[in-house]
Amino acid sequence: MSVTDPEPPAPGVRADAAQEALRDRIAADSLTSRRDYLRIVATVSGGLAAGGIGVASGILHRHGDSEGVPPLKKVADRIEPGESLAFRYPGDEDRAIAVRMDDGTLAGYSAVCTHLACAVLWRKERGSEGELYCPCHEGVFDARTGEVTAGPPPRGLPKVILAEQPDGSVWAVGTARSGETLQEGYCRERGAGGPLCARLENRSPKTPDRSERSERT
Repeated sequence: MSVTDPEPPAPGVRADAAQEALRDRIAADSLTSRRDYLRIVATVSGGLAAGGIGVASGILHRHGDSEGVPPLKKVADRIEPGESLAFRYPGDEDRAIAVRMDDGTLAGYSAVCTHLACAVLWRKERGSEGELYCPCHEGVFDARTGEVTAGPPPRGLPKVILAEQPDGSVWAVGTARSGETLQEGYCRERGAGGPLCARLENRSPKTPDRSERSERT
């Protein structure tokens, strides 16, 4: 063997070097994976927190907050008593729900919980009239009024104004914010001179003025 030729490493030395390189690569990959995982967790957690704060403070879009006049939209050919129907209104991103109670009362609401924007469902079997329920944090809303009856939601559900035609078809014609009556929401969006606004006004229960209240007492 020439003195200039390098002496080949012993088989054990070569194997140890290969194993060490493999361990280094695995350690580097594991560190990268851990960093990526922590970055993803932080991003998702931050997004959920920001979303919750945005909903609570009113930053994010809610039913009744859109600018302009909402469209008229056919929701269903018919909704029978005891049935509910999920739909989108006023925009394609806005979840809504229509409920026909056993006595024929038709009600429409935003299907976005006012707590942290989870989806709201109708549970027909709960109580005499069913309930609107958010499964994320056990929020419960009255099916007839949309008001909070249990859980953490800070306000009632915004309403979707539904109109039933003589042929039985159901149309969404506007929205009302939390705390607004149907009349207030419709007239705010479409103006007080519309015919449906006048009908809603005639159907709304009259609040007695001070003189009437004093006479009753």
